[in-house]
Amino acid sequence: MISTRLLCQYTFSFPRICGVFLMFTTGTLWAAQVPIPSIPLTNASSFILIDAQSNQILAEQNADQHIPPASLTKIMVSYLLARELSQQSVHVDDKVLISRHAWAQRDIFRGSSLMFLEAGKKVTLGELHLGLVVSSGNDASVAIAEHLATSEENFVHLMNQEAQRLGMSETLFVNAHGLPSTGQYTTARDMALLVRAYISHFPDTYRLYREKSYTYNGIRQLNRNRLLWDAKYVDGVKTGYTSSAGYCLVASAKKNGMRLISVVMNSRDERSRVRDSWRLLSYGFRYYQTIQLYSPAQSMTYSKVWKGEKPEVAVGPLDSLFITIPKGRRNDIEEKITLTSYAEAPIEEGVVLGQWHATLDDEEIARMPLHALNSIPTGSLWARLRDGLMLFIHRLFD
Repeated sequence: MISTRLLCQYTFSFPRICGVFLMFTTGTLWAAQVPIPSIPLTNASSFILIDAQSNQILAEQNADQHIPPASLTKIMVSYLLARELSQQSVHVDDKVLISRHAWAQRDIFRGSSLMFLEAGKKVTLGELHLGLVVSSGNDASVAIAEHLATSEENFVHLMNQEAQRLGMSETLFVNAHGLPSTGQYTTARDMALLVRAYISHFPDTYRLYREKSYTYNGIRQLNRNRLLWDAKYVDGVKTGYTSSAGYCLVASAKKNGMRLISVVMNSRDERSRVRDSWRLLSYGFRYYQTIQLYSPAQSMTYSKVWKGEKPEVAVGPLDSLFITIPKGRRNDIEEKITLTSYAEAPIEEGVVLGQWHATLDDEEIARMPLHALNSIPTGSLWARLRDGLMLFIHRLFD
């Protein structure tokens, strides 16, 4: 899967406006009979739908609008915990002492979603993680924050650092639980970016989000994400609500190898956020397909090497390349490779030696750098003299 850092390296200019979608013609009779309609109407003030593999946007509205994150904040808490678990800095069976700051009876938590933790008790980190993900426990979130960074304040600093590292430039966290606090905000686009990174980096931990219920201390609580019951292919992610954020839902579903992520923010009620999320996901699965064009280190062509031990070097991508297109348009994609002129040895493995472009209906839909797939050391004295002379002639008449 394309890593998060490639958001800056890949340029996707796939049309985002539905009116433009209607210009697409198709390469098959079936596709011609099913033109892509306008994106579904929603009751949310902000939403986005992306493909998790290609990162292409299939639908959006006010996706950069600043909205309080509410309990969506806990996705970042879980992400950071998943990272620590993967690095074995902590373990699920670690015992966490619950402080009064994480106590369920703390005044700020009254009336909010809780795991119902008791101050002074010890709870395993694995239990806290389930209480965070399934029960959306604000108390569990603070307990995890204190265990990982000694204090909630320190942990929030880590949250914001990670948000910037992931490219979530329009997000600022103020606390670890998402309850109302001045100055915190996020966007639908940033939340989609976070969930995409989570699924890509920590797929095993992400599986917690499909759990429909969790019982702690004799109290059974249901996952608030109703799509887990109502939609066959949905396996996450998180709901959120405050009076200022409205009803929010981040959802992800996988069908026939294609994974989509939808983010609906500031919807008017619980039913609306569920209905709107499912409409977006259904729209993406119905009208689009995601295909893998190239695998990591797949040789796509060869670049001429001057003054080298070998006369050419294989070039290709360092990562998998997925693209999302309207169904039935695979054969209509046009590809073009542009190689660097006069590549001279020594050539180090991984150096960029060209660009690959893909267009559909004369519009660029993907761009990817091409890298040297192996190193080419400098050639013999004779090879350098010979190629030096030939290079001089080539450049003279170029």
